[in-house]
Amino acid sequence: MDRRNFIGATSAALAGISTGCGAHSTGTWRFLSDAEAHTLSALCDQIIPADQYPSASQAGVVNYIDLQLTHRFHKYQSAYRRGLRRAEELAVSRCGQSFTLAHAEERTEIVQRLEHEDGRFFDLLLAHSLQGYYGSPRHGGNRDATSWRMLGLFSAAGQVLHSSHSSGLCRESEPEVT
Repeated sequence: MDRRNFIGATSAALAGISTGCGAHSTGTWRFLSDAEAHTLSALCDQIIPADQYPSASQAGVVNYIDLQLTHRFHKYQSAYRRGLRRAEELAVSRCGQSFTLAHAEERTEIVQRLEHEDGRFFDLLLAHSLQGYYGSPRHGGNRDATSWRMLGLFSAAGQVLHSSHSSGLCRESEPEVT
């Protein structure tokens, strides 16, 4: 890639990410810009890809992280802005296009480099992706209790199965309503 194309591609990718740098989101998200949400979605799907079960983004992990960045994860807002921007920069320098458009092998390389360069952001991304996928749907992720169904924590009747602390046996109970 020549210098002119590199600068053009970098500018386009960073313009999309920088639109979310204001105090408030302008799209459908609470904290993230639409461009940041797309990048985050692709990153989360590298951690939890689709197989016979939904991927992280399909299970609402991006919604979970976005929601929590306005509450419990407020102190991580700048780490997410910086990490998502860096993922886009790495994608443009590696393959000349946005992370979301990169091929699977390129995404893997970019995520590995991001992990090496910014381990703190990667650790947050990993932990929050897992929390959003396996946690309670009431927190904004685990859409339709996807991971609970995958793990067999829902009965055929849609009741939550959980372990009884006193007996150590699994028993059925009514789903929690909030």
